[in-house]
Amino acid sequence: MSTPEPTHDVEPGEGASELPYVPEHVSKEIFRSALRATLALLVGLAVLGVGIGYLVSGTPGVWAAALGVGIALLFSGSTIASMLYTADKSPNTMMAVLMGVWIAKMVVLVVILALLGQADFYDRVVFAVVVLVGVVGSAGLDMYSVVKGRQPYVSPR
Repeated sequence: MSTPEPTHDVEPGEGASELPYVPEHVSKEIFRSALRATLALLVGLAVLGVGIGYLVSGTPGVWAAALGVGIALLFSGSTIASMLYTADKSPNTMMAVLMGVWIAKMVVLVVILALLGQADFYDRVVFAVVVLVGVVGSAGLDMYSVVKGRQPYVSPR
């Protein structure tokens, strides 16, 4: 009894146990949609955050909103951009890039928060609210883009 040869070079649609073949443009379009939605959210959040921040606490509120949008862009934008970059790469490459980006984000966040902890030129409450709305809103938009994305569940024959 011989063991079957590994099927690394199998064409899409061949083999019953093969994962579904999804053209790379399908995944990339989902990530592009998520990136567009996140950028639109952050532009709107910047406009509203700066306006409300100014009304709440003047110039410190403006700085807080600007910093909050920057942090939200760093978190949300880098994740979506790395997913877009690795959409046509192997799962191992995708995980390596995502973990590297996540570690870099954490290091940058710790440094930024350590520096901002000593500063008093911004309103901490406005900063926290803008970051929270930006990151949670972006996660919701990412989920919506993936749910509404038209990615096939089966491989066409």
